[in-house]
Amino acid sequence: MNDPDNTQLPNASPASRRADIAALLVGLTLPSVVTLIYFVLLDDALPWVQQAAYGICKGTQFALPVFWVFYIRRNWPRWHLPGKQGMAECLGFGLLIGAAIPILYHTWLASTGLLDAAATQIHDKVFGIGMDTPLKYLGMGVFYALGHSLAEEYYWRWFVFGQLRRLVKLGPAIVISSLGFMAHHVIVLSMFFPGRPWLILLFSAAVAVGGAAWAWLYHRSGSLYGPWFSHALVDAGIFLLGYSMAFGV
Repeated sequence: MNDPDNTQLPNASPASRRADIAALLVGLTLPSVVTLIYFVLLDDALPWVQQAAYGICKGTQFALPVFWVFYIRRNWPRWHLPGKQGMAECLGFGLLIGAAIPILYHTWLASTGLLDAAATQIHDKVFGIGMDTPLKYLGMGVFYALGHSLAEEYYWRWFVFGQLRRLVKLGPAIVISSLGFMAHHVIVLSMFFPGRPWLILLFSAAVAVGGAAWAWLYHRSGSLYGPWFSHALVDAGIFLLGYSMAFGV
């Protein structure tokens, strides 16, 4: 998916620009609100309540771009594949980071004890939402790696970054969209690493760097397919690590 109007619009009317800015502010903050609801406020709720809240909250979040771009702005995207070089860059980045995550944990971090508390938190969270068997966890991992990563790329790169490119230059668009992408991950990391602000800061910065890389790759390739596959590979590495922590492997 590519935004055919992925350029700055200096001649847009002030009212139109204000509306676009308001939509972007909602887009940048809504995921953090959603995460606070289903991940923090409902942390002790029954599994089916957490799952239902997740579906409703995420459905609302991912409906925003459709509503704004298709029904308000009437901006119909084009679909095309990235070039070979663009796809190679995306897959190379995804493979590098996706493989490094579990490898670094098993060859170094596990022995330091730095992530022991996080492993307990991850175990409790995974079992608390009902993903208490390896098969259920595998299903969740496949959903996140393939489905949720696509939804996040559509939301953060195609919508947030793409609409920012209509208002500001490339560099600020990458920085702003990546910080927004990082923000709701800070909430998740704060739950997994209580009392370790430096780890939260370190991993949050890594998320922001990943978001910036995917925005840049999306800009270069002009397609969501490459960033999606790259994101999927990184999520696969994260869920492989999560399996080790949740099930004590």
